[in-house]
Formats: sequence, structure tokens, C-alpha cells
Amino acid sequence: MTTLRPYDAVLLLSFGGPEGPADVVPFLRNVTAGRGIPDERLAEVGEHYYAFGGKSPINDQNRDLLAALRGELAARGVEVPVAWGNRNWDPYLTDVLRELHDDGARRVLTLVTSAYGSYSGCRQYRENIAAALATLAGEGRELVVDKVRPYYNHPGFVDANVDAVVDAYASLGEAGADAPLLLVTHSIPTAMEVASGVRAPGGSTYSAQHLDIGALVVAAAEERLGHRLDWRLAYCSRSGSPATPWLEPDVNDALAEVVAGGARAVVLAPIGFVSDHMEVIYDLDTEARETADRLGLTMARAATAGTHPRFVGGLVDLLVERAATERGEDVPRVAVGTAGPWHDVCPPGCCLVREGADAVPAACEEAPVAVR
Repeated sequence: MTTLRPYDAVLLLSFGGPEGPADVVPFLRNVTAGRGIPDERLAEVGEHYYAFGGKSPINDQNRDLLAALRGELAARGVEVPVAWGNRNWDPYLTDVLRELHDDGARRVLTLVTSAYGSYSGCRQYRENIAAALATLAGEGRELVVDKVRPYYNHPGFVDANVDAVVDAYASLGEAGADAPLLLVTHSIPTAMEVASGVRAPGGSTYSAQHLDIGALVVAAAEERLGHRLDWRLAYCSRSGSPATPWLEPDVNDALAEVVAGGARAVVLAPIGFVSDHMEVIYDLDTEARETADRLGLTMARAATAGTHPRFVGGLVDLLVERAATERGEDVPRVAVGTAGPWHDVCPPGCCLVREGADAVPAACEEAPVAVR
């Protein structure tokens, strides 16, 4: 029988997003806390949200994923509470952990909605967990919180992206035969990129992780499509000071490059995202599509993993794997590509915002600060 013992609850942890226009500036205050950005500037940044009625799609995406995870666990005979919390908006991480504790949970296994290893994709979540646990400890609530390893190279995530790429090419018909493929992810500062690989398995940086599974996605898609794909990695959602180097090329520049190479159609596959949140529906479905239209490119956008059955099944496989490991069982830690599986418990200082930065306390490390 499948079990998640020793865990008595599962937490789906995400970024969060506004649910309406009145939430936009308060949400952005949370995201940018400590940076001293005035509300006037936050309102300008929030235009992306206002263009969609002030609501981020990420919350509904998480509700769908939460329901799918509960369904998959139930189908395997696993009865365990599955909660959802956010870093930056309601339901807040600390509040959800408090509720789980008050309902009797003492050991929680966390699954974050970010597949890759980096500061923003992994460590920042662990810092937030540590801060939440410190708050709860001050209230007399003791809780153990662990985290599932980054899963960018788990077969379930890769297979979902292969299906999405194949479907996108099918939507183009004959025009897809010569269409290049742009694999797209969120850009990060180059200093964060360097730091992401220092303690990573195989030294695999954030960009290397994408290139590693990108090659697998392309090879599998080529086999199913019956022709070769000209592909490259591109980035979106750059922010911050123009003087700070970030990973390039931007997806809009990459679109201009493929047109210069003679392309008449293109496929964009957002492999850096697990769902269609704001960076996908605005940066790709809106801005990149406008660029493609201006350049005379026919553009197809592949789906994100979302609630693809293989993806959801893979996430539950990872929950089961981690629980078995904690019970001391010798279980295979499945991963594809060249880097191997990520750490279950990260080494100290893993995925700092930049190498040499002061380490903010983070949970799920070899020298944990979480209350045990």
C-alpha cells in the first residue's frame, strides 16, 4: 500500500498573485518588500495585472493542481491532507502551516511550483519556510517541514513538455515542418546563474538545467514528429536595473533572430514554467505574440505542464520517493539527463542569490534552522 509516512500532511507552495485590482499594489508590496519602491512605481509595474482584470491566473492554476494532486493521491489509496500556501499572497505560508499544526500535523512535505534549482526557484522558498517556522516556534508550535527536490529532470515533467511541443507543431500543420523551436524560461541575473551551479549536482547551473532537459524534450519530439528541430533557449520577464546583467537572449530578440534566418513560423515552449501564470500569458501570449505578428511570423505557443497526467503522477512519485527515503528504504531516485537527481537536503549555502552573499537562514539544509 502506498504511504507518505512519516509525513502527515502535504503542502503545495507557490508564489501567489492578486485576485483582483485592489490586490495588485499590496501584492507587489509583498514581492518587493525591503526595496523601498514607492506605490506609484508599483502601480506602473502592475499594469500587466490590470490588463487582465487585476487577477493573476496563478491562483486558479494552483487550485487545479491541488485538486489533481488530491485525486492522484486518493487513486493510490493515500489519505493525507493536502494544503496550498503562497509566499506573497493569501493563503500565506505561515497561516497555512499554523492551520496544519492546529489540525494535528507535525511533519509536512512541501512541493513547490518551481521545477529548477536556483535562488528564486528553490532557496527563496526555503528561506520563507525557515522564517515561517521561526514565527510558529515563537508561538509554541513545533513543526518539521521538508521539501521535495527540484524536479526539472524528472520524467513526468519532461514527458508533459514533450507532448506540449508535439501538439504545438501539429497545430501549425505544414508550416511547422521548418519552424524553429524557442524553449523559454524566466531570466535571472547572471550572478544568480553562477551561484546556482556552485553546490548543484554535477555543477549544473540554472541555464544548464534547461539546456539539459531541453535536449531531451527536443530529441523525443523529433522522433514523434519525424523531422529535426532547430532549437535554442530564450528568456523572458527580465526586471530590475538595466545595468545589472541578466541571462539572454530575450525572447523578443530571439524571434527577430529566427526571422533573420528565414523562418516563417515558430513554436514557443515555456519549459521554465509549470503553469500558465502571468509571465506566460503576458510575456509570451501578449508581448511575444505581438512581436511575432509585427515580424510576420506565425507563432504557436506550447502548453505548460499544468495538470498533465504524467506531470501530476510524477509529482506524486516524488512525494512517495521522499517519504520512503525518510523511512530509511532504499528507493531509486529517478532522474533523466546528465546531472542526476537534485539534493533531498541541500548543502549549506546552496543556491545563494550570488556567490559570497550572506546566507539568510533556510530550511531543508544540512545545517537546518527549521524547528525540529
